[in-house]
Amino acid sequence: MFEDKKTSPEDGEDNDAMSVLSMARALIKRASVTPRDEGCQKLITDFLSPLGFQAEELNFGDTENLWIRRGSESPLFVFAGHTDVVPTGPLDRWSSPPFQPTLKDGLLYGRGAADMKGSIASMLVAIYAFVASYPEHKGSIALLITSDEEGSAQDGTVKVVEVLKARGEIPDYCLVGEPSSAKTLGDTIKNGRRGSLTGHLIVKGVQGHIAYPQLAKNPIHLFAPVLAELCAMTFDSGNEFFQPTSFQISNINAGTGADNVIPADLEILFNFRFSPEVTAHILEEKVRALLDKHKLNYGLSFRLSGEPFLTRPGHLVDAAREAIREVCDIETELSTTGGTSDGRFIATTGCEVIELGPINATIHKIDECVNVEDLEKLSRIYERMLERLLT
Repeated sequence: MFEDKKTSPEDGEDNDAMSVLSMARALIKRASVTPRDEGCQKLITDFLSPLGFQAEELNFGDTENLWIRRGSESPLFVFAGHTDVVPTGPLDRWSSPPFQPTLKDGLLYGRGAADMKGSIASMLVAIYAFVASYPEHKGSIALLITSDEEGSAQDGTVKVVEVLKARGEIPDYCLVGEPSSAKTLGDTIKNGRRGSLTGHLIVKGVQGHIAYPQLAKNPIHLFAPVLAELCAMTFDSGNEFFQPTSFQISNINAGTGADNVIPADLEILFNFRFSPEVTAHILEEKVRALLDKHKLNYGLSFRLSGEPFLTRPGHLVDAAREAIREVCDIETELSTTGGTSDGRFIATTGCEVIELGPINATIHKIDECVNVEDLEKLSRIYERMLERLLT
């Protein structure tokens, strides 16, 4: 079913339909640009169903979600991931077509190879090997797969988690296959993420002729001292797991396009990546208090993309560390840096959540690729973790 019969000699032969390489190729071939799935989840279902997994489609809007589980007892170990990928960018800049998986010098090229179809392939092979060795394993194994992670993230994992909570189907452990490794496979585990709070600010001035500033109010000038204070402000000091909260402006727009007009309004988008040492509410209040102190006329709204979460060292982290040590012979580092992931939604169940996947150097880039040997090792890491937690 997963065998790649069109492999060219220069790509290397791959006749094992159960290999990680075959699985990854089968998934990469499907042009599942977010929020499309393009049949990836059916491939997963077709592979796992003969192993005793029961599949459930939990689709919302134009997002396809798969919840597929083997067993009904606890502990429940969940692999989480996404089949959607980011757009390819200019096709003529790719060394090979992005949805034609190409093997060269041990690297598998294609959109989604590292983020995160390679991880899903490693999960599937790990599960197959584990169930073959332990058909009567304790607890349950499930996969939560969405096609909405790279897009709005409104109808994907967050909605599935709501369904699971409502019926009391709560994971004990969750491994998200995001590409967490920095320089070598397994060198970094994400055991938490910072929160993300975006602000949309409009500073209102008075438009006028640039030669008569006394008859106008320049919103850029009015906001400048506020910006200086925001950039200099310390919001918290972080803690042993989290960096201090950071403030960054992502977009700033004003003006009519003419060089002799003072603009009426200044529009700013900014973001806080915040640690658990502060709350979104506190950050909102600090911004409003500063704007009020400078007596600005403004409109302000906020959007909370996710709260910070943390999994402290325990059963899941220990199992991952031991498996990485056994397979890769390295000690791994715990990290909460980087952007957000769907782990933030799963963490609301109270379960232990980590992210562990391949090297992230090429994700979202032209010529995205992953080392095939790394995917094979990653599969063995996943298998060892199942052995430690479910036997």
